[in-house]
Amino acid sequence: MNLADMLSYADIHELSRIAQTYECECNGHSKNDLIQSILSTALRREIFEKHVHSLNLEDIRFLNSLLFDQRNAFSLEELVARVQQSRFYKSEKGEWNPREMISKFKSLGWLFNGYSQQTKYLYHVPKDLKKRFNDVLTSQFRVTLHLAREPSVYCDEQLLIVDDIYQFLTYVAAQREVPLTSEGTMYKRQLQQILERMSVQEEMVLKGAWRFGYGRLFKEYPNRFSLIYDYCYYHQLITEQAQELQLTHLGKVRLQDGQKENFAEVYRFWLRLYKNAIPNVQALSHWIDRLGSQWVTTASLGEVLCKLIKPFYYDTSESIFEQRLLQMMMHLGLIRIGEDEEHGKVVQVSKLGSSVIQGTYVTEDDKIVYMLDQRGTIKGF
Repeated sequence: MNLADMLSYADIHELSRIAQTYECECNGHSKNDLIQSILSTALRREIFEKHVHSLNLEDIRFLNSLLFDQRNAFSLEELVARVQQSRFYKSEKGEWNPREMISKFKSLGWLFNGYSQQTKYLYHVPKDLKKRFNDVLTSQFRVTLHLAREPSVYCDEQLLIVDDIYQFLTYVAAQREVPLTSEGTMYKRQLQQILERMSVQEEMVLKGAWRFGYGRLFKEYPNRFSLIYDYCYYHQLITEQAQELQLTHLGKVRLQDGQKENFAEVYRFWLRLYKNAIPNVQALSHWIDRLGSQWVTTASLGEVLCKLIKPFYYDTSESIFEQRLLQMMMHLGLIRIGEDEEHGKVVQVSKLGSSVIQGTYVTEDDKIVYMLDQRGTIKGF
């Protein structure tokens, strides 16, 4: 429902609180007067933008968690959890009540309780306000962006990851059985052979490097190939049995039919996998799409988006932005990355990437969950 519909279902006490927030001059005893006054004031462009621009960083992070969620209702517990996620570091001010932010959004008419018996304990964001929030924040974020010319050289991997999934399956089929270590990973020689067959070359992972949170075997395999391997394993195209890697019946059928993976499904899998470390990865992808339609410097894009990225253990907001988001989105064929003589590294979303990002939606709780063995080693999905 839009704001006008939600106001019509709100009781007079809630309307009075919203009207007071916007300093509306109207008959406080008339529900109709309150609604009309709120609509004429709260939706006025300069007033709406003033309130959005006055939000602090934690407010924006909380709002961002709602903007790209297609669901219509949220429980109080879920909203509280999202508010808590918006605070990256402990405040020096002491006690902090997440419900105060929810109350603030309610007083602005940005959150409403449901009107029916089934939804009265759920909270809703007016549909028309979501678009307004997106437009205002997009304009606000763009102010600090630095646009660049198309670089003379840039990397555009398009659908190469789909081709390389097929190449990986072809390799496993040709070997019939690929031996695995007692830890369930490929030996260096076989791994190196596979990496050399890939369209995009990657170096082997250095031993002792801090690596977890971005895939089942992310600790052992380089970033891009780790995603390819996990995708094939999760979709039951390969299997690990008796310390051997083999194709499943489904994997063999894929090769026999010459069928390659659906590009959007690979992107969807990446979102679900990376949510473990980056809960708002879907929203961040949407912002990169919105802000990167033209060539833009990665430094200026990072200045905007790093504020929305929560550090993950030893991964800083900056390293997550550069390595886990931009680098992987390039490997997925969603964006191009180039080098500008004047501005340094630049990025642009491809037409295919924009189409896939806008056309793909993963629900908040839909993510890949790992299973651990008794030693705490990741074994499967």
